[in-house]
Amino acid sequence: MDMSNVLGLILGGGRGTRLFPLTHERSKPAVPLAGKYRLIDIPMSNCFHAGIDKIAILTQFNSASLHRHIYRTYGRDMFTKGWVQILAAEQTPNSENWYQGTADAVRKQMVEIREAKAEYTLILSGDHLYRMDYRAFCEFHKDSGADVTIAVQPVTRKEATGFGILKLDENHQIVEFQEKPKDPAVLDGLTSGTDPKKPYMASMGIYVFRTETLFELLETKGDDFGKEIIPAAMETHRVMGFQYDGFWADIGTIKSFFDINIELTQEAPAFNFYDANRPIYTRPRFLPGTIVHDSSLQNVMLGDGCRLYHATVRDSVIGLRSIVGKETTLNHVVMMGSDLYETADQKRENVRLKRPDIGIGMGSMINYAIIDKDVRIGKNVVIRYIPDRPDEQAQNWTASGGIIVIPKGAIIPDGTVL
Repeated sequence: MDMSNVLGLILGGGRGTRLFPLTHERSKPAVPLAGKYRLIDIPMSNCFHAGIDKIAILTQFNSASLHRHIYRTYGRDMFTKGWVQILAAEQTPNSENWYQGTADAVRKQMVEIREAKAEYTLILSGDHLYRMDYRAFCEFHKDSGADVTIAVQPVTRKEATGFGILKLDENHQIVEFQEKPKDPAVLDGLTSGTDPKKPYMASMGIYVFRTETLFELLETKGDDFGKEIIPAAMETHRVMGFQYDGFWADIGTIKSFFDINIELTQEAPAFNFYDANRPIYTRPRFLPGTIVHDSSLQNVMLGDGCRLYHATVRDSVIGLRSIVGKETTLNHVVMMGSDLYETADQKRENVRLKRPDIGIGMGSMINYAIIDKDVRIGKNVVIRYIPDRPDEQAQNWTASGGIIVIPKGAIIPDGTVL
């Protein structure tokens, strides 16, 4: 299949309230992942490996850092056929409203999509972790004669209640759809997989449209693909299901974000960043190697440019430029690192202001926490793991699902106990 006929359209996400406070100053696709990446790097890399060279990213909320990352990472030179462009929400003579949903976001950019002159449009989410062969997905769509194809993944009966479930016939055509079905009788009628342990097909929120079909469907009412556009399309068009059996995770909550990052530190993680043939791309930062002084590390993912001093670190992700002080213990911690190294003058100013340096001070003990970028944690700080801790929001920390989140740029004074 000629992939130059495919437009990759990545949805930049809504407000991301379930990922707050990580999304307080950034959009979901801009949230750091695995020590050095951002979530947007996943669909971008999948597109490049599939040979998709026309890529547009639709953005709206807290998009400045995402725009900056895209421009710094994915600039194309004059010898490249394709392009990467940002389609930001804007007021026009035809509409003064912001994007009202996934379908409405695409509808408001129909002029730009038409200018791409692509026969097919691949619609992707910017906050999923997976490695999919989009070429095989698009070839299945073309060969099956589909108007719309939805990527589906087998799930268990318990998992099915949290997804849009699509029933496939023997030809993989979708014949029924139910959004997050809870009724046991309804669930019994939706099985279509061959795996008895995972007999339900869940929508992954990834679609291929014939571009003209996309335009036709967007002329009707409906602001969301999964809830409105796709069910309507099933009544008038040929809608197929493409089964994907690899690892896939929707990183939509603090708990899922934390669990995925910690999973990546284990010996055989479900997602492999170390695939030499299909690497995940991100912005090169030209940082020095990480240096570790007399420390104990077990199941740790280390980003570039870190410095650890006599620390004990277990089951943790340590991001770019992280500074971990002497006699500090980290257990199940996702530390995103820093955007800069502080100079000697800046550290003297920290002393004058009586605030900690960026990083984690000596003697601190931190358990089950997410530490966003440029955080200042003082000496002898204790962050405890309390499984039944109620969700709570304070000035410089948030508790969500038993996990403490320290937001970007926050200051935790010496001796604080959380």
